[in-house]
Amino acid sequence: MSRPRNADLFTRRQRGGIILKLISWIFILVVLAVLYTLRTPLLRTVGEFWVVENTPEEADAIILLGDDNYTADRATRAAELYREGWAPRIVASGRFLRPYASIAELMQRDLTDRGVPADAVQQMPILAANTREEAVLLRRLADRQHWRRVIVVTSNYHTRRTRHIYTRVFRDSADVFIVAARDGGYTPAGWWRSRSGLKIFFMESVAYLVAIWETRSTEAAQRGLHATDAAPNPASTPEGVPPFATAPR
Repeated sequence: MSRPRNADLFTRRQRGGIILKLISWIFILVVLAVLYTLRTPLLRTVGEFWVVENTPEEADAIILLGDDNYTADRATRAAELYREGWAPRIVASGRFLRPYASIAELMQRDLTDRGVPADAVQQMPILAANTREEAVLLRRLADRQHWRRVIVVTSNYHTRRTRHIYTRVFRDSADVFIVAARDGGYTPAGWWRSRSGLKIFFMESVAYLVAIWETRSTEAAQRGLHATDAAPNPASTPEGVPPFATAPR
């Protein structure tokens, strides 16, 4: 007795479904094998994405961003640029640790230890919660000093986010040249091999997305940039801190 036609059709469809699933699994396995084989160059490319740098040009000031690492890699690079004659002064930007002490003081010590004269270092203690707020305060300083070119030195992994922020905040004010300093905790060619490298990579990824969100419109950035400076409150501003060192409200 011959099999019903519907049964034959069902069998063929079932066989075709099995073959399609098998092909799909083979494709997935091939893709995974390729990714595993190319994992090192792919991870290196991803790690190098964060590092952007301009060729330095003669400028009015070198701006050294705060929160340098333990070995003062940012200060080392800024001192090198000063000794090479790219700018006559270095602005040491650093947040307050206490009402009477800031990272800017430590950075000045780092710079003078590396051959920069003390009178060539301008401390800028600030109250800023993030890189964008720091950039707004530094823009105000640059405008007061009539600077038209500045070199901004920061850690290698921090350069892409810094460029994104500073080119917007300093728009129509000064040309900004971003220079990368090596960082002992982050090596673009092998960041995934160390705990510090993994931590920095993922934290910077989140911070960059936040920076894009914060600066998504020029209008929003300009509101922070042109906000009227309020007179400092003697009760809340540490003694000896200039008005531009207070964070924007």
